[in-house]
Amino acid sequence: MEKAVFFDRDGVINNDTGHYYIHRVEDFQFNLGVIEAMKLLVEADFRLIIISNQGGISKGIFKKEDTERVHLFMLDELKKHNIFLDEIYYCPHHSDIENCLCRKPCSIMIEKALARFSIDPRKSYLIGDSPRDIEAGKKAGLTCFLVDKNENIFDLCKSILAK
Repeated sequence: MEKAVFFDRDGVINNDTGHYYIHRVEDFQFNLGVIEAMKLLVEADFRLIIISNQGGISKGIFKKEDTERVHLFMLDELKKHNIFLDEIYYCPHHSDIENCLCRKPCSIMIEKALARFSIDPRKSYLIGDSPRDIEAGKKAGLTCFLVDKNENIFDLCKSILAK
């Protein structure tokens, strides 16, 4: 079975200072240490998967196409460093508007990835910046790390490799 690191997007992968929703390419900026951390994980044969709530879609603040543009930009930037994500799962719903099964703290997005890629949750991790990220990861059986928003996760990822 495979091993993976699951990442929340806004606040973990990219800096969200001054923005509640990152939905424009010009607002997307990688957090310090993310690219270097991902390189280490790829070299250690971890799959890399993003799990993100994008409730601004449901609220009408931005469209799915905006989210897709941001994701394509992020993927292109990572590709320049020979980093290829296995998947980006995101929930377009918001609990203020509708009920769904995919929005974190539900674990459906993680469970889809576990099944699709034959990932062993006991060998896998989630890095998130909110309690709902951690709750979703724990429901799926992952080891979870709660980090501060926009924290450099390089040392954390090095410690994952030491386990």
